[in-house]
Amino acid sequence: MRASKLLTASFLLLSPALARASTWDIDPAHSTVEFSVRHMMVTTVKGQFQKVKGTVELDEKDATKSTVEVSIETASIDTREAKRDAHLKSADFFDAVKFPALTFKSTKIEKAARSKFKVTGDLTMHGVTKTVVLTVEGPSAAIKDPYGRTVRGVMATGKLDRKDWGMSWNKALDAGGMVVSDEVKLEINAELAERAAAAPEPAAGAKPAAPAKAAK
Repeated sequence: MRASKLLTASFLLLSPALARASTWDIDPAHSTVEFSVRHMMVTTVKGQFQKVKGTVELDEKDATKSTVEVSIETASIDTREAKRDAHLKSADFFDAVKFPALTFKSTKIEKAARSKFKVTGDLTMHGVTKTVVLTVEGPSAAIKDPYGRTVRGVMATGKLDRKDWGMSWNKALDAGGMVVSDEVKLEINAELAERAAAAPEPAAGAKPAAPAKAAK
């Protein structure tokens, strides 16, 4: 009896810790991965990646214990100009055939301000892995969408030097400066949908439930 009570008490102590973690998947249809660069020192050109997927393992009690993984299809780049997109997919930049995806995996999450975090992680792109730091706002409060899903949103921003990932193509301008800036600004707006918990597996030796009879 004493052993049974100890087991029950242990389970009750562990249950809150187990319950506070939840899994959230990026909804590609309602998320954007946008980047911007300076063009010829006079204007800013923006583009997006159309295909993104990822998962957030969210610790509801302490968000700094959460983890983030994102994968982006490089061939889905879209700058609204077909020739420019083809150049960006070539070996001069992303080399999309050889490196079909770029990935981000968080390694550390730190509280920065109210509802803001500094997320450090490994960004693998063009066959090179480097550490980047993103400023993340959110996640927002969870709500139910019209389809019954539980969703919330996050926004991440950051900067990187594309040369660090081996993308150094450029051309000098007669008036000074370069065609494309080395600095790239990032902005990610993601809608996260909570993943339904998996049904518990039946205990060993348990008989499967009998199928329900069809209504006449």
